[in-house]
Amino acid sequence: MQRTVRLSRALVLAILTALVGACASGPPQPTVDYKPDYDFGKVFNIAFYHDSGQVIGDNPLRMSDIQRERINSALVYALEADGHRFVDDPAQADLLLSWHLVTEEKTDIRTYETPNMGYGAYYGRYNRYSGYRCWNCSPTRTEVSVRNYTQGTFIVDMVDPKLKQSVWRGVTQSRLKGEPSREQADYNAAAKVIFESFPPY
Repeated sequence: MQRTVRLSRALVLAILTALVGACASGPPQPTVDYKPDYDFGKVFNIAFYHDSGQVIGDNPLRMSDIQRERINSALVYALEADGHRFVDDPAQADLLLSWHLVTEEKTDIRTYETPNMGYGAYYGRYNRYSGYRCWNCSPTRTEVSVRNYTQGTFIVDMVDPKLKQSVWRGVTQSRLKGEPSREQADYNAAAKVIFESFPPY
């Protein structure tokens, strides 16, 4: 039961950190790639791809309907604010939006030198014969810090239904930390950051 709760919380953090980010400076900036010869000027209607909203990777749990709806609503909000229209029928769409989340467990290993806390006599001008902890003259020892963390990668593809391939992709990657937000406005703000470069002109 404890492991299930821990995994569930990790998944929520993955969703929110990948999309929204947990740092005070705002949502993480996405990496964008696109098909350079594609005519994005003809794109108006957009619908969701039928397999959109998948979660893959090291965390096997599925998102709740509430979490998925928040993400979908945010993506719709950002694209409609830019003049696009969402339609229910994929057959009427110029592009299909597909997003998925990839979670990956990673280990951060760092080594650093710390001084041994020894006492010695100091024969200086001001503290003659005083005992002190010498940070400069004591031998050092190597410390190893090992931290496990979850990395979330949130991927958004715009798929041309005729070409049956992605013509635009935005990727947001972040180390998962902090507490998740339940505010739709936070999701909306993050989605707008993702789509700042869509269309790419």
